[in-house]
Amino acid sequence: MRTSSRRRFLRGLGGTALALPWLESVGVAAPGAKVAQRMAHFYVPIGVVRRGFFPGEAKDVIPKGNLGGVMQSLGKQDPNFSVKPLDKLTPTMQPLEEMKHKVTLITGMDRTFQQGTDVHAQCASCYLSSAEPYTIKGSAWPLDRTLDHLVADQIGTNTPFRTLEFSCNSHKDNKESIYFDNISWYGTGHLAPSIRDPRRMYRRLFSTQEVDRFRDITDLVLDDARSLKRELGYHDGQKFAEYFESIRTIETQMDRLEKMKAELAKVSFDEPPDAYLPRGEYIRLMGDLMVVALQTGLTNVATFMVGPERWDTPYMFDGLFKEPKSHHQMSHNQTKMINDLLKVDRFHMEQFAYLVQKMDATQESDGTSLLDNTLFTYGSGLGDGSTHQYNDLPIIVAGGGRRVASGKHINMPEGTPLANLCLTQARMLGLNMPRFADSTDEIGALKIS
Repeated sequence: MRTSSRRRFLRGLGGTALALPWLESVGVAAPGAKVAQRMAHFYVPIGVVRRGFFPGEAKDVIPKGNLGGVMQSLGKQDPNFSVKPLDKLTPTMQPLEEMKHKVTLITGMDRTFQQGTDVHAQCASCYLSSAEPYTIKGSAWPLDRTLDHLVADQIGTNTPFRTLEFSCNSHKDNKESIYFDNISWYGTGHLAPSIRDPRRMYRRLFSTQEVDRFRDITDLVLDDARSLKRELGYHDGQKFAEYFESIRTIETQMDRLEKMKAELAKVSFDEPPDAYLPRGEYIRLMGDLMVVALQTGLTNVATFMVGPERWDTPYMFDGLFKEPKSHHQMSHNQTKMINDLLKVDRFHMEQFAYLVQKMDATQESDGTSLLDNTLFTYGSGLGDGSTHQYNDLPIIVAGGGRRVASGKHINMPEGTPLANLCLTQARMLGLNMPRFADSTDEIGALKIS
């Protein structure tokens, strides 16, 4: 039996450690050891265009005057079912086609709105807490300790980071309050601040006080890697090389991003240079960092905001438009901007699909994938950004392995609180929780009995 210790190959990272992927050759995982269970939430701001996302609401495609495109005629979801196979995907969900057997669409989930606070701010800040209205004393927000921190009490106690909070808001004009730009809270009024900058997140995960913070991360473990390589079998050697290649890829992407920022900063724009950086590359880079953090055991719980609520500063959505556009402003002009909004919704879904596939391709010590051991949820705090509706939220649950009944479309009865999903996921991850926020029951159809 090898005496190699996982700890031998780690370096201090300001109180944390760089973990390695599972390697059978060095006995990192003891026989019969359980694979860690994880949870991650992928938050999309400002809701979605219903006719592009929800099945049955876009029955036909018809020409639309001189708007330079098409608009889809409104249909209506079939309310007369509770569970059916997830077969034909809607245009917005189409990027998930290859993975639809590992995702579940849930429709009919609602949230309660507490009067007295901004719609967008409340839909973001209270997305993972949704306390019953007016039950939180001393606060205008129905905001309690969020689900990610409650779950971390159960599955995050042995990781360097109990939770990690990612944000893809690259704007420098902080025109909105923290309630528009954060979904993770330690408790009422106590924000768990998200990190927006990829390099800052990278340094948080991988940097060390003992060496130059810009030194190549692989130099930190070079000596240990040489020693480790002699003990590896052929397949583990390949896996080890792939792991460090993924780290190098992230470094290369961030160097490119940093160079691009420096060049754009020299040009006079009417908006922050970051708004002109390729959105897809930025989001995927932050997503790669989240996946590596989950894969290597730096954390078991993460939240990921694709963008902030309501911010009117435009983004340059790479490959979609020739000029920067504001997602929020488009949502309030849905009649004229419908085709552009549908493109944005699909663009966000492409980023989610990228991460789902990346997790599914990451192998665990028991032969399952990272996705199989992660409850990865796509969702928004609004059902439709143009109407500010809090009902019929767009929710997709990916992964979960043997615990989740995937490949389904679950249609919940009208008025079912989103907290029912939170309660279900919390119990799946081992919490003995009688109730969560305004929940009424579990979502039984989501669980494999």
